[in-house]
Amino acid sequence: MLLSTQTDNLFHRFGPDGGIPIFAEAGFDAIDYSMFQMTADDCPLNTVDPEKYGLELRTKAEAAGLRFNQAHAPFPCWRNGDEAYNAKMPARVAQSIRIAGVLGAKAIVVHPIAYVKTGEEQKKINFDFYRTLEPVALEYGIKIAIENMWGYDNRRNYIMPNVCSFGEDLAEYYDGLNNPDAYTVCLDLGHCGLVGDEPDHAVRVLGNKRLGALHVHDNTYKADNHTVPYDYGMKMNWDAITKALGEIDYQGDFTFEADAFLGRFDADTIPEAVKFMAGIGRRLMAKIDAARPVK
Repeated sequence: MLLSTQTDNLFHRFGPDGGIPIFAEAGFDAIDYSMFQMTADDCPLNTVDPEKYGLELRTKAEAAGLRFNQAHAPFPCWRNGDEAYNAKMPARVAQSIRIAGVLGAKAIVVHPIAYVKTGEEQKKINFDFYRTLEPVALEYGIKIAIENMWGYDNRRNYIMPNVCSFGEDLAEYYDGLNNPDAYTVCLDLGHCGLVGDEPDHAVRVLGNKRLGALHVHDNTYKADNHTVPYDYGMKMNWDAITKALGEIDYQGDFTFEADAFLGRFDADTIPEAVKFMAGIGRRLMAKIDAARPVK
């Protein structure tokens, strides 16, 4: 199991040349390449040669002793009522898959579409979307990771379930797509509680075969805080979560998505914050390993 974290905050602030050494010196094994900015028309990643760009960035990471284990496709992949946006996003998501494949990532999170209609119609829209991307993923040797999402009711001002919000939903999507060479599941541990699904329950529903990746962060069960585990006021049960991951013998990596925590720190203090995050990660990984079945 590799210790990893997303690049969004550090690469935005310091660029890869500044961010990579901070991750390496903090003790991370790997990094999750964030490509959220590809939703913008002027983002350079939309037009780079993925082979050349990916190889150059991969070489920089490997020189520092890091690898790219995961990636994030641009988000959202679809917007209700915005046909111009929806028309251009499939090509951009495909481009992100190519880049991630060249980087050597094992999985890239492609968020499901929160289509306006639910149930079978929503599932059909998503299955059709994922299957258009499947040949690209297979060509580049990377798996598309389906993530559990939440929605927000603007009229009543609260978080509510949306697409793939529960462990059972993720299992249904993974099983329905039915190609383990092209798909895996990324369980966002923080998203679970926001819709009333405990993370340890979702871990056990998914099991060893479906669950291939994690987004690790903590929250209050009322907001998507995306902060480091055990941060002040956060409420997730990390003993229960790590026990469940160990008991299913989870074989993926331990990847933070806790950049809101890093956003508090300035350039001079950010290296210490990243080291602190890495230390918490190592402790939680040890808890997972301690709960694994005896072989």
